[in-house]
Amino acid sequence: MNLQQKTPQGAAPATALTRLDIDVGGMTCASCVRHVERAAGAVPGVADVSVNLGAERVSLDFDPARTDASAIAAAIEDAGYEPHARTLALAIDGMTCASCVSRVEKALATVPGVTAASVNLASERATITGYGRDIEALAIRAVEDAGYGAKPVADEAQATRDAEIAATERREMALVVVGLALTAPLALPMLAMPFGVHAMAPGWVQLLLATPVQFWLGWRFYRAGFKALRAKTGNMELLVAIGTSAAYFLSIWLLLTAPAHHAPELYFEASAVIITLVLLGKHLEARAKRRTADAVRALMALRPDTARVRRADGSEVEVPVAQVALGDTIVVRPGERVPVDATIREGASEMDESMVTGESLPVTRERGERIIGGSVNGTGVLVAEAVAVGGDTTLARIVRLVENAQASKAPIQKLVDKVAAIFVPIVVGIALLTFAAWYLTTGDLELSIVTAVAVLVIACPCALGLATPTAIMAGTGAAARGGVLIKDAEALERAKAIRAVAFDKTGTLTEGRPRLAGFVALDGERADALAVAAGLQAGSEHPLARAVVEAAAAEGLAPSRAEDVRAVAGRGLEGRVGEARYAIGSARHMADLGIAVETAAEGARREAEEGRSVSYLAALDEHPRLLALLAFADTPRASAADAVRRLKEMGIASIMLTGDNEGAARAVARAIGVDEVVAEVLPEDKARIVSELKVRFGEVAMVGDGINDAPALAAADLGIAMGSGTDVAMEAAGVTLMRGDPEAVADAIEIARATQAKIRQNLFWAFAYNSAGIPLAALGLLSPVIAGAAMAFSSVSVVSNALLLRRWKPKASSSAGRAS
Repeated sequence: MNLQQKTPQGAAPATALTRLDIDVGGMTCASCVRHVERAAGAVPGVADVSVNLGAERVSLDFDPARTDASAIAAAIEDAGYEPHARTLALAIDGMTCASCVSRVEKALATVPGVTAASVNLASERATITGYGRDIEALAIRAVEDAGYGAKPVADEAQATRDAEIAATERREMALVVVGLALTAPLALPMLAMPFGVHAMAPGWVQLLLATPVQFWLGWRFYRAGFKALRAKTGNMELLVAIGTSAAYFLSIWLLLTAPAHHAPELYFEASAVIITLVLLGKHLEARAKRRTADAVRALMALRPDTARVRRADGSEVEVPVAQVALGDTIVVRPGERVPVDATIREGASEMDESMVTGESLPVTRERGERIIGGSVNGTGVLVAEAVAVGGDTTLARIVRLVENAQASKAPIQKLVDKVAAIFVPIVVGIALLTFAAWYLTTGDLELSIVTAVAVLVIACPCALGLATPTAIMAGTGAAARGGVLIKDAEALERAKAIRAVAFDKTGTLTEGRPRLAGFVALDGERADALAVAAGLQAGSEHPLARAVVEAAAAEGLAPSRAEDVRAVAGRGLEGRVGEARYAIGSARHMADLGIAVETAAEGARREAEEGRSVSYLAALDEHPRLLALLAFADTPRASAADAVRRLKEMGIASIMLTGDNEGAARAVARAIGVDEVVAEVLPEDKARIVSELKVRFGEVAMVGDGINDAPALAAADLGIAMGSGTDVAMEAAGVTLMRGDPEAVADAIEIARATQAKIRQNLFWAFAYNSAGIPLAALGLLSPVIAGAAMAFSSVSVVSNALLLRRWKPKASSSAGRAS
């Protein structure tokens, strides 16, 4: 989610809310999620708080007139967690005096999310601290609105954050090693007892070994548990702190009250082993969680640090990529990554776009074509004009989309969060009941405490909290590597349930580059008719219009000069050439004009049998008549048949929507294997047809790539946009395919189903583990050590299971490779 303005429907502009994302450390389980949500939600002016445990991020809306990012971060910090602010630098142009400094600082202070800003006139640099992933873009806009220029200085925030995480991991591992060294002399003799070997250290030695584990290594559990109590909630740390403290202090009591020359049975090894194993489990869990976000880091790593820019005098300079501006001329040599999205002005090359689009084969890019920032130049030197920079590049948009998806919550997570909110109090209650039951039935205080400790330490709210977000992060990350961008967790859930897929034919099932395969003159000279047809369509960007113009040019014909050209949506064009009026379009358009097409019926039927789309050129003078029949061929995509076949194997029906006549549409459908065809569809009818399909099939997906597909994409349960299409289509879609391959539709549904399966598995095992483990511990069938070990590794197993999704590979790109 980006930092953006949102105004509730019907609200006055003064109540506009701003979206804010804050990375938060210290969250370990689902009760932490609930705690952070309550803490942030209690700040006046804050609404719609959502916390993602896997991404360790809180997303919320707030009213800048009532609160700010500092107050929200302070509330989260007061709750015992660690909000991570971002620090970045901007190079400021145009400052001349101290008043300029003041003006820039005031402008930066108004940016939502900024908590501190300072400007140095001498270095012409602003340093900003704050929250939100779009804070840099908003700060630059604020400075520019104040009348100054601003460019990012190389942003080292992510590198610094990665270094901090790496240092934390090393420190955590060192603590685990210390814990193992102190715990080994306590635990190893226990393992030898079944073999008749009694080598336990004296009680005072056990106390000396267990104390640093309990209060140094275990201090984090006391601290987090205390903060939870202060907030009138509970968490995993509280359970560990209570359970290990009970075992530790019971051991001290037994040691102090034991008769002389009698070695009591102590439980120091239980408290020490539990703490050490939980620390080890948390360390492994953190590493595994970090791997679920590898997809985003891999995408961010695609952007080079510098770009080679050609100046007006022909010289080339290397500048930070953040300083590349729109319209700059960049030079990309063989083997280099493209720094920003650009249009080629000179040269041609084979481009490796696999890391961005998932397309495994190199793609030829020539003059006039667009190249994607982050792709690798193969063989030729390219000179290109920057057309998208900073946060507007394809790569930046992909990163945002993946981050948003990974931070989103699946609908089932809301239920899990409610369960987690009452989980810890219930476990504490069960532990107290266990203690009371054992003490009343046996009268053995020691046994009663130990059994209650086992109940406390086996309970694991962490597994519940991690079950869903880690699977979503791993699944959406794997999908992104395959060129499938999933908008959010709800789109993921809807994709799993799809029962029918409606394809717009042109540009999705076909190449979308039609050619004029036949032009039959019915009245008058063929060359004259073709010139008129080209003239009517010379100003149109429609693929069929371009095909006519290109065909005329190939025959050396200049388009006739057309005037008063008018488009008739979904039907064709009308216009004037000289004194005569003409129309070009579908049979339906001819019928609307009162022109009979029966004279060309036989020719139209033959063309339709060949799978070609038919249009007509007509004269609109006193004797309206047909002048020519036009037949267009659009080659089906190589993978279209494979896409339909895979969907059938999944139990999903395929429907093709097209404006073509029935015969041509059915010929293409037969070649591809589509189940149903809806022909002669007007763009405005697609949404209605999708609604009708939903009544018949249930959950329906719509696949399209054009502006006129946007209403149908929105009407479907799941909109799927081809990335080669328009931004409007992509905005309306829940899934975006970065390559124009219909088989990627099957990939999207496949990874959605795999991710949902992992979520179900994780939730089942998390609930089953707690449902079985707590009763076993309460019945005295599990020792505290075994219970602690099981708890420590339950969350690790959940995350590891989610990580199996990283093995998923799209079949679409491999199919393309075979096809080639």
